[in-house]
Amino acid sequence: MTRTTLLIPDPLFRALKRRAAEQGRTLSSVVAECLRKGLADGAEPRDLPPLPTFSAGRPRVDLTNREALYNAMEDE
Repeated sequence: MTRTTLLIPDPLFRALKRRAAEQGRTLSSVVAECLRKGLADGAEPRDLPPLPTFSAGRPRVDLTNREALYNAMEDE
């Protein structure tokens, strides 16, 4: 067995400690189980549903014209 140091965000660490206490197990065994499950999953990232798109109409300024863009930002 190898000892190592991990940086675990506080909320996650508290959840791991809580689970270990609820199950009467060591923190190390709970972390090892979570890592095993995560590595065994091996699933490819699933496709996410498409994001909604909206039409905002035609641009009010030519974005390739820096001066026009600056003028439009100053007007708001």
